[in-house]
Amino acid sequence: MRILVTGGAGCIGTNLCNELRSRDHYVIACDLYNTERDNYIRCDVRNYRQMERVFKEYGPFDYVYHLAAEYGRWNGEAYYENLWQTNAIGTKHMIRFQEEHKFRMIFFSSAEVYGDYDGEMKETVMVENKISDTYQMNDYAISKWAGELMCLNSASMFGTETVRVRPVNCYGPQEEYTPYRGFIPKFVYCALHGRPYTVFKGHKRIIDFVEDSCRTFASIVDNFIPGEVYNVGGRPEWEMDIKDYSDLILKATGADESFVTYKEAEPFTTKVKKMDFSKAVRDLGHDPKVSPEEGIKRTVAWMKYLYRIK
Repeated sequence: MRILVTGGAGCIGTNLCNELRSRDHYVIACDLYNTERDNYIRCDVRNYRQMERVFKEYGPFDYVYHLAAEYGRWNGEAYYENLWQTNAIGTKHMIRFQEEHKFRMIFFSSAEVYGDYDGEMKETVMVENKISDTYQMNDYAISKWAGELMCLNSASMFGTETVRVRPVNCYGPQEEYTPYRGFIPKFVYCALHGRPYTVFKGHKRIIDFVEDSCRTFASIVDNFIPGEVYNVGGRPEWEMDIKDYSDLILKATGADESFVTYKEAEPFTTKVKKMDFSKAVRDLGHDPKVSPEEGIKRTVAWMKYLYRIK
């Protein structure tokens, strides 16, 4: 297949491109950065002309994985202009290209769309419950749900074919530190550099190693079901308190626990995300292999290499 991956220089994008190429697909990546990677073009999904050049010079494509996005709830507060321009306008640009060029799309949403829903987060939650039952608590979550609705509207109006995915705490190599990253890369970075960080007690999460996630994402082109939506994350039995993940990171890095401050529950975020991944297992063969212990060790090793830490 000929495949375009937007956001292809990010953590998920880089690993996904590698996985797709290992399956003998022809893959073009695009992103904001200047790099010397092969089969890569610099562009900004917010800029229609730049994206148009990608399709003119590198298309046609059978599939587009649309990952390009501004990530994170606090990033979405601090830089809300970037968030809405990228996550909403950029996605609308991509849908317009889809309507014109007829490629199939895999749209990357987020488990954040479930908001403060306190039951098991099945994919059907978003269509079977009132809006007030799944209140999105930040602009990032709202922008991702808006993206999903735009995909559904385009399918209804123009017959476009899209599969939506909702990743859950995907982490691992190729994820560089910023203050707006998820808790795993932030904790690892701080532990390696002797910087303090805060752990909020009582929050439980399931994490998924990026290579496991990307095997599942890559399998979508082999069993593409238009209109389908999938949660993708780790094994349910891997669910742990965030403090437990912090303890694994301290062990893997050899950092002292004195750098960690423990506080009560963080406001404006879900305390427990109880996820259902059965659809991804059924349709895509989702089968996470890398345990949190092993994944954190591999993430620590990669960050040590990246930041030249012995």
